[in-house]
Amino acid sequence: MEELQQIMDEEQNITKDTDFSLVQVKGTWKRQKASCHGHKGRVSAAKICESTSSHAISWTVVSPITFTYTVTQTHDLLNPSNDTLLMGHIRDPKQLEDFRSSTKPIKRFVVMDETVYNLYGSQVTDYFRARNVLYRILPLPTTEENKSMDMVLKILEEVHRFSIDRRTEPIIAIGGGVCLDIVGLAASLYRRRTPYIRVPTTLLSYIDASVGAKTGVNFANCKNKLGTYIAPVVVFLDRAFIQTVPRRHISNGLAEMLKMALMKHKGLFELLETKGRFLLDSKFQSTSGLHGNCPASVSTRLAIETMLEELAPNLWEDDLDRLVDFGHLISPELEMKILPCLLHGEAVNIDMAYMVYVASESGFLTDVEKIRIIRCMLRLELPVWHQALSFTLVQKALNDRLQHCGGLMRVPLPIGLGRAEIFNDVRNDTLYKAYEKWCDDLGPGSEQ
Repeated sequence: MEELQQIMDEEQNITKDTDFSLVQVKGTWKRQKASCHGHKGRVSAAKICESTSSHAISWTVVSPITFTYTVTQTHDLLNPSNDTLLMGHIRDPKQLEDFRSSTKPIKRFVVMDETVYNLYGSQVTDYFRARNVLYRILPLPTTEENKSMDMVLKILEEVHRFSIDRRTEPIIAIGGGVCLDIVGLAASLYRRRTPYIRVPTTLLSYIDASVGAKTGVNFANCKNKLGTYIAPVVVFLDRAFIQTVPRRHISNGLAEMLKMALMKHKGLFELLETKGRFLLDSKFQSTSGLHGNCPASVSTRLAIETMLEELAPNLWEDDLDRLVDFGHLISPELEMKILPCLLHGEAVNIDMAYMVYVASESGFLTDVEKIRIIRCMLRLELPVWHQALSFTLVQKALNDRLQHCGGLMRVPLPIGLGRAEIFNDVRNDTLYKAYEKWCDDLGPGSEQ
């Protein structure tokens, strides 16, 4: 009798799972068992799994979300005869045809960094006027110190006042990385997701901030503590903007390019090693066009391609093992601690220089490779040491990383020029020995 009762109890506890597909019939979505094909209509990629037991009924929704965005290198972006700024985000030929034939007024809301507005505001205005666009340009002081939710809310208030179509009138961000991050966050919040376009105007934003999906602002004295993963519909890259960027800021961008070179591409490293000073002097301008083999074209193309290789499979950072985090383990703490003394790329490079010593101390780099890397950094006019980066700060930053990286260090380190791996077992004594050598070689009184 007891055995029979046990069998009955076990049968009651059996969970039954049923998978349903979703089919749209005459405007209504209907579920049907995945094994059946009763309804004819548009089939969704989503599905619902119904699970029943004696204790509960649950429905698990599996809804694949695909983001498609384009990174486009172009030139003469602000030339009124160039359609790119207005139509370059439209990929569907039918939608493009409808846009061209529409009599509806074109509206664009544009946020520009204040400095960029002073340089290019009249050209943007002339472009929209020549194209009969109803526009609103909002210049803002988008600096690291102002990178806050207050700035996001200011943008949202102006967007609301101007009134845009949530699907067909993308917000345009023109500026450096801070501007692109802030505007991206604002767009992701407005009506839960409004399309936006990035137009980077600095080298750092050209090869780094513009090509990924991350948006964000600083919060609680922490860098990019608030943010979303919402990609722009398109990024328009025009190297002409870089010609008005101060030399220090070009050097700042070269740090992120060097990061990708050290992690993934020896050829890019060697190009920076031999032509880095020329790129600084020429401000990445060339006469060979987009498809030429000049250092500016090759280096930016390789930096973007290697960055996209790492970002595209992991846009939402589901995988926390990220080579692109090289130089970003300690630098956020350092940058925020002494803001605004260091630019972002400068803080990243100081982090990278120290980690090169960690890689050398771990036996992953030879002394010759270590020296080549440091000399390349110096030729790119990047700082390789800072007194504010104490060993206490190193330990704090890495302990914080353990907390937000699933209990693992996940330290990207070069294991040669253009090759890298992720390590979870970097010992504290290795970190300290590397720190001492780093300070001895590159600190005050050293012969760099």
